[in-house]
Amino acid sequence: MIQPAVGDVDTYPMDDSQSVPWLLGTHLHPEVGPISRADAGSRVLMIEAHDFARRKFYHHDKLTIIFSGMRHLRDELRDRGYEVIYIKSDSFGAGLKQYFAEYPDDELVLMRSPSYKSSTRFRELVEKADGNLRVVPNELFISTRKAFDEWANDSETDTFRHENFYRWMRRESGVLMEPDGTPTGDEWNYDDENQEFPPDDWEAPSVIDLEHDSLTEETSAWVSDEFDTWGDDSTLVWPVTRKQAVQKLRHFIDERLPDFGPYQDAMRTDEWAMSHALLGSAINMGLLHPWEVITEIEDAYHSSDDIELNSAEGVIRQMLGWREFMRHVYRHAMPDLADANQLDAHNELPSLYWSADTKMNCLKQTVEGVDQRGYSHHIQRLMVLANFATLWGVEPSELNEWFNATYVDAYHWVTTPNVIEMGQYGEGVFATKPYVASANYIDKMSDYCGDCA
Repeated sequence: MIQPAVGDVDTYPMDDSQSVPWLLGTHLHPEVGPISRADAGSRVLMIEAHDFARRKFYHHDKLTIIFSGMRHLRDELRDRGYEVIYIKSDSFGAGLKQYFAEYPDDELVLMRSPSYKSSTRFRELVEKADGNLRVVPNELFISTRKAFDEWANDSETDTFRHENFYRWMRRESGVLMEPDGTPTGDEWNYDDENQEFPPDDWEAPSVIDLEHDSLTEETSAWVSDEFDTWGDDSTLVWPVTRKQAVQKLRHFIDERLPDFGPYQDAMRTDEWAMSHALLGSAINMGLLHPWEVITEIEDAYHSSDDIELNSAEGVIRQMLGWREFMRHVYRHAMPDLADANQLDAHNELPSLYWSADTKMNCLKQTVEGVDQRGYSHHIQRLMVLANFATLWGVEPSELNEWFNATYVDAYHWVTTPNVIEMGQYGEGVFATKPYVASANYIDKMSDYCGDCA
């Protein structure tokens, strides 16, 4: 069982045969939450609802990894002896009615989804289906809601400043900390060492070639036929099983992490992955727990001479710091943050975000990469896509919808603070100024500008 490392974790029983784990497509870790407390042989509910996939032009790969991930976990749990009730349905509401018609006395046990009011909506749907639902804390994060709120209420620092939060998380978790309470290396972060552009003879580490089985291939083809999707559907580079996700994590640590630190902000034509971890979709789907990722990276740093501190700390800061920070900002700033627009920007999103039809090479390269894989790294998201949208005066919620649909690792709780607040300075919850820049930074950190019109 893997649980949050910062804050007390609630205990709750799952020994009643009518207490049934309900697993969503973002709760795919068998060692986390209600499923980790349920004995083999227990009944488990999974509902593959399709209506959400018709609401946007989602990237083909995003839908494929969600549906294939659910189907693989279904089969894995059945192999372990669980009685998995797997319902394919147009909607969660219809699926719940079907379930409770057969199991009227069951109580579903669901980890709280981080998306705003999702738990309220699920309660309403279960009530309409004449069923029972118990919502328990989401354990797929490193810090608990209660721990953050207690710290925020008692702290004398600005709790909506990432650096303050990050240092608190380091102290509370003990990650990259010395016995005397000082940070390893005597510095809290090494961002100033992570802004180099690689020399011409540098070759990016290989990206692991995941072998997808017939189930994933069938799911991919079904997604293409069933939904109006966007993006290339010929190659899938993302994990859909926990085994694949662990392989991707270990490959990152062994092959890619040593070069991550200095070049993490760099952008180079034909090097879409650079040295990045490429673990965001696996973590946000629940195939990996962020705590196991962090502990493996920290262990590798302490045991390997090839991994420098700026590389290890750079990755850890993204997961222990930024990802957790986004989660807490989102839940405290919603619902206002979703529609925030303090710069009064109301232009439509340019069509180039869908077509890549532009002479601006940085945008062309980035959008083409998103089209191919549903991914670009954080600097392309912030300094290219969000930067241009802010300068163009794009309605923040419209850009947020685009990110939500096109990125394999994007969910509303992820994109809303990143895009509307950090990317477009929508409200000023934690951002202190519009995050816009001239081409100087892009020119410094990429090879995009030389041939640009």
